Amino acid sequence: MSPASESPAPPRIVGLAPMAHRIMHGENLGHLRWQLEARVAEDPSDAAAWLDLGMLLELSMYKEEGLACQARALALCKAFRIPAPAAVPGLHLLMFVGSGDVMANVPVQFLLVGSDVTLDLVFTQLGQPLPELPGHDLAIVGIGESDANRPLLAQLKRDLEGHRVPVLLKPEKIQALTRDRLWRLLEGIPGLSIPPTVRASLGDLKELAEGRLMLGDLLPGGTFPILLRPMDSHGGKGLARLAGPSDLAEYIHGGKGEAFFLSPFIDYRGPDGLHRKMRIAFIDGKPYACHMAVAEHWMLHYLNAGMDGDLDKRNEEARHFATFDTDFAVRHAAALDGLCARADLEYFAIDCAETRDGKLLIFEADTAMIVHDMDPPALYPYKGPQMQRVFRAFRAMLERHASR
Repeated sequence: MSPASESPAPPRIVGLAPMAHRIMHGENLGHLRWQLEARVAEDPSDAAAWLDLGMLLELSMYKEEGLACQARALALCKAFRIPAPAAVPGLHLLMFVGSGDVMANVPVQFLLVGSDVTLDLVFTQLGQPLPELPGHDLAIVGIGESDANRPLLAQLKRDLEGHRVPVLLKPEKIQALTRDRLWRLLEGIPGLSIPPTVRASLGDLKELAEGRLMLGDLLPGGTFPILLRPMDSHGGKGLARLAGPSDLAEYIHGGKGEAFFLSPFIDYRGPDGLHRKMRIAFIDGKPYACHMAVAEHWMLHYLNAGMDGDLDKRNEEARHFATFDTDFAVRHAAALDGLCARADLEYFAIDCAETRDGKLLIFEADTAMIVHDMDPPALYPYKGPQMQRVFRAFRAMLERHASR
């Protein structure tokens, strides 16, 4: 146990996962919002109510209001407890997190649905020392990789020196997952394809669009078409495929930002003309299928793939789950093993596809990708059992590391 085991228990919160599950299953949480607003009106020092209200507002698409509530919460308290869902609590996990939206941190709570793990969230803030830590069996760094989080991860690395309880997802290893570092980290792994990704300023892009700079000056071996995305964007926001300088000029005119990631576009259509994008979680080096999205468009996310309305797509995903260990994971064993060895993280996830010549194409690797079981069982009867496998593996991983 941590030497801080005698510190007072943090205030309890509902947390992100239970609210997200209820919303995804069609429940209107207006009554919960009313209850939380009543609590903070009666007692403005109720940090737990402020934090839950902030998460609920963000889930309800009121991001700015939600972040304002989060700021109110953190001005009052830096540690919060999500009690174990199981009747008899078991492991006590502490997660270091940062302020920001729901994509800023590892969504561990989704992996602990129905478990016996008590989860404490400890918010770290730049330039401030860590708060007094509740007792815990194991700690995990929940701060996701981003330019905004880089200074915070560096500070946390220093703060955790000499920490007497095992710590998973070391900050310096998380920082290696940034898009322009990841391709260099994974370059040369047999059977793996990852396009080079570089940073480009708005000034660089203007010079490129005007012909004063060649694409090869920015991007190794660079040829159009290219992919361009604003720095620290998620979910395809601002992402575009550009066929040439004229497309680039039009993109710049749209005012998408000041700094970008630039990479070549890789055509990953299958023989049938469809794109397939998989999410795979790695738990202590073992890969687990989490979803497969199938669609005609190259900018593919699970939510825009039309999986709900297409039985053939869902059947293909079900087959992917059923045969993953004996087919996909075997075909790409060298690439998956090499990827795990170089990332050297206890838990992370990738979004990937297969190239036309059979290689594993990596789009992104991150610790903060969401892995969940919120899809309706009536449409996705195969998902619940697969996600339970993932959750059990994650719980077993925590136990192994806590006992070392």
